Amino acid sequence: MNQYFATVARGLEPLAAKELEQLGAHAVEPGFCGVAFAGDRTLLYRVNLWARLPFRILMKLHEFPCKDAEELYHGIQTIDWSIYLTPDLTLAVNATGKSEQLNHTHFTALQVKTAIVEQQQETVGDRSDVELQSPDLQISIHIDRDVCTVSLDSSGKSLHRRGYRPAVGSAPLKESLAAALIQLSGWQPEQMFYDPLCGSGTLPLEASLKALNIAPGLFREHFGFETWLDADLSLLEQLIQEAEASQRDSLPAPIWGSDRDEAVIDQAIVNATNCGVLNHVYFAAIDLEDVAAPADNGVLFCNPPYGERLGRDSDLGAFYKQLGDVLKQRFKGWTAFVLSGNKELSQSIGLKSSQRFAVYNGTLPCQLMKYELY
Repeated sequence: MNQYFATVARGLEPLAAKELEQLGAHAVEPGFCGVAFAGDRTLLYRVNLWARLPFRILMKLHEFPCKDAEELYHGIQTIDWSIYLTPDLTLAVNATGKSEQLNHTHFTALQVKTAIVEQQQETVGDRSDVELQSPDLQISIHIDRDVCTVSLDSSGKSLHRRGYRPAVGSAPLKESLAAALIQLSGWQPEQMFYDPLCGSGTLPLEASLKALNIAPGLFREHFGFETWLDADLSLLEQLIQEAEASQRDSLPAPIWGSDRDEAVIDQAIVNATNCGVLNHVYFAAIDLEDVAAPADNGVLFCNPPYGERLGRDSDLGAFYKQLGDVLKQRFKGWTAFVLSGNKELSQSIGLKSSQRFAVYNGTLPCQLMKYELY
């Protein structure tokens, strides 16, 4: 069994660990900004295809003590790189973390690249080229407390970039965070889902993918592992066919999104078309003041602007008060979840939350607030 590490947004480690267990991972261990787990190649491919929360799935190759540049160079050279890399394949090295001696990630990455290509020159008389955008082999280096961990990045581009969303609003929510919020809320596909501030549609679309059992990896053009020397493309094709066959034909309950901006609703419709759910999810241009509950009960989700990137100059306090009034007066019998990165603004909603979940939107600490509306 191989050792893997799924990188995730800070605070979502326990949630991601649960998701990985459901996908069949072994020895699951949440850490800082990630989850370690074990499994075979089939699991690696399945997690890349199905996991909704991680950014990248790394396969661990080696770990060694590493105090300085010399130890780093020698440690990298103890790996037989011909198993993973031939001179006709391109490579890139991404370094994270640091120690007292190795405190510059660019230098660390350069040292690792040098160690690899010099081994190639010595053994086969030729070397791989560096390709930063889409290398055949993406090598991940992490330095922590004088220990170097060497992994291969099996995902390629970050998994949160599903591939269905070329059109985004001005402050888009990452797809993986949207999926995490939905998971945190306990929303079930049998409940109606409505986002009255949907922007380019990320929350309703992630809810649709979950409800229709659509694997998020199906929209990607490429996974990093597809250009590995031991890639099993027939296994990947089999997993893709199984994923497509397991999709549901219809939603158990309606999923709606609205926004006052017609242009972003057009973007949401493009995104819904790209992930094949346009016939399932409903988008409309509706101003918040005209929003009304489309059913007797359901789950309302929204990510209102909180002054970091949007609406800095507008009166957001009044907007939050209006949101609270709409929830109180028109959504009795519903449960609402509001994501906010501004404590002061969230108090303007004027409702008492029954639960709060701490999450990070990028580097910004936020809270997902739950409101039971009676």
